[in-house]
Amino acid sequence: MNSPLRSLNPEEEKLEAEGPIRADLLGAICPVPILEHKQIVLGHGSGGKLTSDLIQKFFLPAFSNEYLERLDDQAVLEINGSRLAFTTDGFVVTPIFFPGGDIGSLAINGTVNDLAMSGARPLYIAAAFILEEGLATEDLRRVVDSMRKAAQEAGVMLVTGDTKVVNRGKGDQIFITTTGIGVIDSPSRISADRAQSGDAVILSGYIGDHGIAIMSQRENLEFESNIESDTVPLHGLVAAMLEASPEIHVLRDPTRGGVATTLNEIAARSKAGIRLDENEIPIRESVKGACEILGLDPLYVANEGKLLAFVGQKSAEPVLERMRQHPLGRDARIIGRVVAEHPGMVLMKTEIGGTRVLDVMFGEQLPRIC
Repeated sequence: MNSPLRSLNPEEEKLEAEGPIRADLLGAICPVPILEHKQIVLGHGSGGKLTSDLIQKFFLPAFSNEYLERLDDQAVLEINGSRLAFTTDGFVVTPIFFPGGDIGSLAINGTVNDLAMSGARPLYIAAAFILEEGLATEDLRRVVDSMRKAAQEAGVMLVTGDTKVVNRGKGDQIFITTTGIGVIDSPSRISADRAQSGDAVILSGYIGDHGIAIMSQRENLEFESNIESDTVPLHGLVAAMLEASPEIHVLRDPTRGGVATTLNEIAARSKAGIRLDENEIPIRESVKGACEILGLDPLYVANEGKLLAFVGQKSAEPVLERMRQHPLGRDARIIGRVVAEHPGMVLMKTEIGGTRVLDVMFGEQLPRIC
């Protein structure tokens, strides 16, 4: 029997009435996720449902306009006959150095990739640095040098910036905020609301590398094979894809929230259904093993050098072939299709032949990942 000091909710009363066996389930009732928060929690930065809730409740009502409402990773602006892509991003990754990269290269590549997902040729970047008192100057030098090398590789210039210092304990070594601008040469109109029935869903390569590289460093984990972040600039790959065909409707890099969250955002924006084949999604065995150990789902783990492309049915194979000729698209695969059924939902055929619904996470699987 339950303690007289504790009252039962309606669901628990129902189980109690059904007898002792059903009453044993009282402790197994899953709590409903909390959506109403009086304070910001880490989950608000997850890229999932709490992030969406934050945007819908605070930012969209305050700044609503035709550019912002598209909810892409950049705004496409038409100025004096030119199409420009404009983006901003913040980087708070911990630790600031990790296998395959650091916060500096991540800041440059992440900004370049947000521009590239509109088909833009990145040109200029601005950066603001928030430094914590006590940060080693040698660490700052490493970060700045890494940014310089990444900018040179991507062919962009850092043209302006700002620096602030906060008291010891009021930050976490270094935060970087960037703004980027690029020009769109292609006539293609690429946006998350343009997925069409019949489109092939193409993934450019193996997923989960970045998130697991961060976690291995954060938790001092060692694996049989090295797992490194995949942080790279993707605009060269995108340019090659657009040369193969202009019938590219959507481009997104699945960063926070991983592939599953990004696909859900596209399905919701396009009001389209998406069907995936789990057997076609490339995941390294080392990443699979790490996710099993950590209790993570690789479909929700962040990436920093991969892209998802929604391509018209007739153009899918030429685009895929061109991707595989590029160093950053060698492992590209068609992982699914856009369908007319179940609009706004992402379903996946599993390895054993069943069907799984891929939803958006409420909370944060991996905080401070980018």
